[in-house]
Amino acid sequence: MFKLRSADGGATILVTDMDGNAVDPICSFVGYLGAKAYSPNTALAYARDLIHLWTFLSTQGIHWTSFSPELSAAFLGYLRSVNANRMRRDTSIRLVVSEGAAVRQGLSAATINRILVAVDAFYRWAIFTGAFSGANPIAMKQDQTSWRVSDRHRPFLTGILRQRPEVRELRLKTMQRLPRPMNQQQVEGLLAATRNLRDRSLVLLMLNGGLRPGEVLGLHLADIGYGRRRIFVRCRDDHPKGARSKSRVERVVDLHDGETLETLNTYVMHERPGDADVPFVFLVGGTGVNRQEPLSYSALARLFARACNRAEIREPWMTPHALRHTHATRMWEAGMRELTLQKRLGHASPESTRIYTRVSDAVVVAEYRHALGLDRPSQTTDGEAL
Repeated sequence: MFKLRSADGGATILVTDMDGNAVDPICSFVGYLGAKAYSPNTALAYARDLIHLWTFLSTQGIHWTSFSPELSAAFLGYLRSVNANRMRRDTSIRLVVSEGAAVRQGLSAATINRILVAVDAFYRWAIFTGAFSGANPIAMKQDQTSWRVSDRHRPFLTGILRQRPEVRELRLKTMQRLPRPMNQQQVEGLLAATRNLRDRSLVLLMLNGGLRPGEVLGLHLADIGYGRRRIFVRCRDDHPKGARSKSRVERVVDLHDGETLETLNTYVMHERPGDADVPFVFLVGGTGVNRQEPLSYSALARLFARACNRAEIREPWMTPHALRHTHATRMWEAGMRELTLQKRLGHASPESTRIYTRVSDAVVVAEYRHALGLDRPSQTTDGEAL
């Protein structure tokens, strides 16, 4: 019932109804996010999530200013009935009814929670600007359990300040999924399947440096410190196709593996278009009309998918971001401390880094082996050996 359009790398986002009329509240909110320097991808995600709210309101014949906490419960029920639009190949086990038809897949709990966050942010904006005079329909309550949970990040002054942590009344329980790192065979197959130095450099920067896709796409030539063997991740908003660093904190990423910077240097010197007048490192090559243009998110995803298909390692979860997961998991298992890994990855909270400690905890493995007696010296002597 509603259409979403974006242009200029996500800088212009327009939501319209079927008659082509702009949905002004959503467009104004998205414009506000742009003024606050939100990532174009984040603003686009907010707009897409708010379309769910507008679809629900239109089916109920309710104006958005009449949305209330009571109606928010019905909205949650509506979200549970929406079919998931998953374009990727589904390899999971599916439940079927007696007639043989597969049971539909609805929106995941994480997706529904994200939509509720978007609606909450929208109404907080509407209240702030005076466009909405009621209470926020997404009601909040005090979080009575956060101070007792040891595996959750808490600010330094938690329990001292008068301000109490709050959580949304409407939220679904979500699974704490483990990151899925690529194994050594998959990594070697992917690297062997890259067709040029540009693609290989992209893979190595995310694999050996832990860079995010937006960070590697936004690299400038001046960000490469060959002599000091490091990469500078800068906060910029100048990428014409919307690629940017997720974090607003700049950082230094050292690369001492010996292969990454060498491959990157060879690409810059011999394969990158020499007549390009743009500062970005990774450009479209060849002789087409898009030559010398900076690579986009979609181009990175396509070249990664093609390499995975050639290597015959394609899985639904295998995206460019899986290379960052692989790097973080390797560093943790090799002995890097949690706070050091947090700094290298550029995480704002140690809770984001802690997901990698659940993949393989050296202490848990050591105590498990001790419990089985596998780390104890053999009780038999050389003379007793058979």
